[in-house]
Amino acid sequence: MKAIVAAFGDAGHAFPAIALGRALSERGHAVTVQTWDRWREPVESLGLRFAAAQEYTVFPPPPPGAEAGAGEAALAMMPLLEEVEPDVLVSDILTLAPTLAAELTGIPRATLVPHLYPVHEPGLPFFGMGMAPPRTGLGRRAWRAALPLLETGLRIGRRELNEERGRVGLPPQDRFHGGISDRLAIVGTFPQLEFRRAWPPEVVVTGPLEFELPHPDIVLPAGDAPLVLVASSTAQDPGCDLIRRCFAGLADEPVRVVATTNGHRPESPIEVPANGMLVDWLSYSQVMAAADVVVCHGGHGTLARALALGRPLLISPSVGDMAENAERVAWAGAGLTVPGRLRRAATIRWAVRALLEDDRYGRRAAAIGASEWARGGADRAAEAVERIS
Repeated sequence: MKAIVAAFGDAGHAFPAIALGRALSERGHAVTVQTWDRWREPVESLGLRFAAAQEYTVFPPPPPGAEAGAGEAALAMMPLLEEVEPDVLVSDILTLAPTLAAELTGIPRATLVPHLYPVHEPGLPFFGMGMAPPRTGLGRRAWRAALPLLETGLRIGRRELNEERGRVGLPPQDRFHGGISDRLAIVGTFPQLEFRRAWPPEVVVTGPLEFELPHPDIVLPAGDAPLVLVASSTAQDPGCDLIRRCFAGLADEPVRVVATTNGHRPESPIEVPANGMLVDWLSYSQVMAAADVVVCHGGHGTLARALALGRPLLISPSVGDMAENAERVAWAGAGLTVPGRLRRAATIRWAVRALLEDDRYGRRAAAIGASEWARGGADRAAEAVERIS
C-alpha cells in the first residue's frame, strides 16, 4: 500500500502522524509524511519519505486574493498526489488541504484526531468547556436544550468549510464537522478519558500514538525525595509562567523539581530554587518514568505520555482544548486541575501535596498506564487504515 500521512505542524499533531507513518512503514507500506519542514529530519531518520506542507490559514478562510487558504493549498498538493498515487490518505483533523485534495481525486481518506473526540454528544457538555458530564436526567436535558447555541457556531464552521470546498469545485456539505472523514476517524486517546457516548461506526479509538524526539538523558537531582516534573507547553506560555509558579510554590517543599522550557527562551530570567533544576529539553521517557507527579498545561501529547507511564497529573490549562483535557483527567481520577486564573504558588503547592499524599490519584494513573491502551495505539491505527485502503 502507498500512503500519505499529512499533519499540522505543531508537535501535538505532527508527532502522532509520524508515529502512524512509522507503524505503517513497519507493516511494509510505502509512506510519505507531509508536514511542516521543521520535522523533515526526524521523518527521514525513520526511513520515511518527507514532503513539505504549505502553511496556510484554515479558519476563518482568507478572502480571495489574500494569503493562501486550504483550497489553494489543496490544489498545490496535486503534483504530490500524481507522483505518489496513494492508495489512502490520512489527514490530521486540523489539516484541511489534504482532505480536500483526497476528495477531489477520489482517494480513500481517513482523519487522525490526536486527542479527545471533539464531536458533540447530545446530553453532554459542549466540547472545550472543561465541564464534567451531568449526573442527572435534568442536567442532560439542560445540555440538550442548549444545543442551538452550539449549533450556531457549527453552522459558521460549516459555511466556512463550504467556502473552501467551493474554491476547489467541491459541492457543499450539510453535515457538521465536515472535515472529519465519514469513512474512518482515528481517535488517538485513552478510552478512559472519553465520556460514555454512542460511537459512530466510522470512529476507532486506538489509544495514544506515541512519538518522541531522541534526547540524551539528564542527571536527575540527587536524593530520594519525590520528583516533580514541570513540562511546559511546546506551543504556549513563552514566558514560562507555569514554571515560575511551580518553582516559587515548591521551593520549600520536600521535593525535587525538574522543569523543561521545551525550547522557550523568555527574556526575563527564571529563578531556580535550591531543590530545582531547569533544562531546555529532556526525554519524557526518562524523566516521566522517574517522576511522582507531572505538572503541565494539559496538551494532549504530554498528558497522554504521563498516563501511559502511570503518572498522576496536575494540569493548569492555557488555551484551546487544555481545559477539556484537564477535566477529563480529573474526571478519570488520575489528577487535579488548577485553572489558569488560580495559578498561584500556593495553589500549586496545595495541589502537589494532595497528589503526593493521596495515593488514589497515583493508583488510578497507574491503572491507566497498565491497561492495553497505553501501548500499541499506532499499530491499531495502522490496522484501521489498512481496512479502508
